[in-house]
Amino acid sequence: MLSVVIPATDAPPTLGRCLAALGRSTEPHEVVVVADPPGAGPAAARNAGVARTSGDVVVFVDADVEVHPDALRRLRETFECAVAPDAVFGAYDDRPAVTAVVSRFRNLLHHHVHAGAGGPATTFWAGLGAVRREAFVAAGGFDAERYPRPCIEDIELGMRLHAAGRRIVLDPAVRGTHLKRWTLASMLRTDLTARGAPWVALRLERGGAGGGALNLAWGQRLAAACAVLATAAALGGRGRLALAALAAMLAPNAGFYVLLARLGGPRLALGGVPLHLVHHLTAAASVPAGVVLWARRSRP
Repeated sequence: MLSVVIPATDAPPTLGRCLAALGRSTEPHEVVVVADPPGAGPAAARNAGVARTSGDVVVFVDADVEVHPDALRRLRETFECAVAPDAVFGAYDDRPAVTAVVSRFRNLLHHHVHAGAGGPATTFWAGLGAVRREAFVAAGGFDAERYPRPCIEDIELGMRLHAAGRRIVLDPAVRGTHLKRWTLASMLRTDLTARGAPWVALRLERGGAGGGALNLAWGQRLAAACAVLATAAALGGRGRLALAALAAMLAPNAGFYVLLARLGGPRLALGGVPLHLVHHLTAAASVPAGVVLWARRSRP
């Protein structure tokens, strides 16, 4: 039995579309929507939802995700394998609902990272992910006290599951359409304060665990360093060095730009360059910000 838990304490306008998509699945499942208390963070909402479910496997779906009709079936089949994992998470598809450049870029970037990283994982993603109830309860659920607002509560749970010897798998074939509308400001805020800096602080706290996961792979770290170099060189009037560093930033992400060009033509591919530069600069800024956050938490 699959139990779907949807955190919806912020009255999300996309909840109806999320539920309608689940209704198109032929896989038997129950759905628990957690709407109270208003304003509660997703970690607390998901924990409360799990307590109200009865399934062997809990499927977490964000309220701004439309799962594909076969997503639940794929999850069930994975958990029924002879050597089944304890947790599985999927990916956004390549057709995000909002077609504005910033939204399309940010959602397709997430899709590209997950689509190219299938297999064993050391973290977890709760946008569309499932965990065996027994493993979830044994791990203590999401850390709602530490993460009262949307943050890296799913990543932290995945790290605890992995440290406990639980097996986690990323299956890019388990897909959903992301309905979120991004702005440049919301992208920067999320990448820095809700994801990047907390992740750096968590890795320092856990001794570097999860260092090569997803967008922390070495290719992306190199791209972030090149973005910093390109910006510094441009500000210093060193045009050739700036262009060389920019080219080095783009090289590890060539497949991503092919994806942007295929789906959105030259406009999206070219528009993705400055957005990707900003994304990598934000990632670089997350390092000192995360160190400061870790130091504050480490004080007696």
